[in-house]
Amino acid sequence: MIRNVIPSRRLQAHLKRGGLIAYPTESCYGLGCDPRNRRAVLRILKLKRRPQQKGLILIASDFHQVEPYLQPLTHAEQGRMANDEAQAVTWLMPVKSCCPRWLRGNHETLAVRLTAFPFAKDLCNSSGSALVSTSANRSGQRPAKTYAECLRMFGKKVWVLRGRVGKRKRPSTIRVWGGDRIVRS
Repeated sequence: MIRNVIPSRRLQAHLKRGGLIAYPTESCYGLGCDPRNRRAVLRILKLKRRPQQKGLILIASDFHQVEPYLQPLTHAEQGRMANDEAQAVTWLMPVKSCCPRWLRGNHETLAVRLTAFPFAKDLCNSSGSALVSTSANRSGQRPAKTYAECLRMFGKKVWVLRGRVGKRKRPSTIRVWGGDRIVRS
């Protein structure tokens, strides 16, 4: 259960039907859906006016939620990802050939973050899955920081979950897995 806000079954049913959600993350509200649902992912891209070729980020409460999409990692590598949870690091990870293009765009990597932010972590646990996580905004505009802003921006197209955004001023750092290259800091 997400901090006593939403029953897991209700959330899971909404996501399974292709529903979209807006929820608090470390620095802003995020838009999300079930990453296995192509129709839902394409609805998010259309709502944001974001080109599919850019790819999206997946958040997860633990490595096992993103494991189906990624090339195998050793236990030590999984531990390295988990150690970066509190730092809000998004990793560009090599994908399995079955990873859908609607998630990774024109890349052979997928952006993945193990989140330590309580609301987002509870959300992944309650849904039983990793979730698409992209800022709640139209491409090029400022991300929503509050429940009310999300309602104004998306209306009834998105189920907006009440909660407080974290204290981070900037979005997650994006790093290339297996190296020191930083794509976004």
